[in-house]
Amino acid sequence: MEPSAAPPGRLTTDDHDRGAAGLRYVYPVVSRRARGVSVGINLNPNDACNWRCVYCQVPGLVRGKAPALDLALLRAELWALLDDVVRGDFMARRVPEGARRLNDLAFSGNGEPTTSAQLGAALELVAEARAAFGLGPDVKTILITNGSLTDQPAVAAALERLAGLAGEVWFKLDRATREGLRAVSSTATDPADHLARLRGCAARCPTWVQTCMFARDGSPPDRAELDAYVAALAALVRDGVPLRGVHLYGLARPSHQPEAPTLGRLPAAWLEALAAEVRALGLRVEVSP
Repeated sequence: MEPSAAPPGRLTTDDHDRGAAGLRYVYPVVSRRARGVSVGINLNPNDACNWRCVYCQVPGLVRGKAPALDLALLRAELWALLDDVVRGDFMARRVPEGARRLNDLAFSGNGEPTTSAQLGAALELVAEARAAFGLGPDVKTILITNGSLTDQPAVAAALERLAGLAGEVWFKLDRATREGLRAVSSTATDPADHLARLRGCAARCPTWVQTCMFARDGSPPDRAELDAYVAALAALVRDGVPLRGVHLYGLARPSHQPEAPTLGRLPAAWLEALAAEVRALGLRVEVSP
């Protein structure tokens, strides 16, 4: 028996509860960045990630990788939810007016999806679902990733497959200094290595940079951090890296990390000022305060 698709209740951009649909792997959200409904695919139901971003909204986040997946259950859940979204009354029942369109199928969720050894198999299920429900290129398949494993052979192959599924990668670049990466994402990643992975990712699949900016103890990122970030993007543009653009966003929902009390939203005008610097490089920027 296939699982039911979703309980009653309106979706909002302020609540991305991945358990709200009563499913293990699949969940619907109204995405402020996508401006429509996103069907999320959570390959990390164990709340495990190889990074720990201070703004992460996952309660009980732990360090680790994705568990083994029940692919049959993932398929059943995906089919049930898509049937309700595409063929049923899901949009009228659950989605506010103005957002009643299916924008994407997104590998996101409660950890880093590229830590799953079954990412490739999950992509094949998405390919099957896209064909079964007649989803055209206007419905994207999105991989939201911190980018840390995109140079691994299996992940690189998945990126190439993703490109054929109306695919996009949203690649995290919150800071471009070693100190900034450590402070924001609790990782010892070398910025040069991370930027090299971004270059390789963009060569394999259409890629957006995604950047979260926020206040810490009442102050925005300092000018040195911002200069390093803009300089990193400028180098990518100069070298002809085919980026689709930058998703620049602020804090929309509360963090569940210990640093949460120190974090705050930045004014929309501050984000727009940074966006203007990036646009001056020749990049498209979409801002979500």
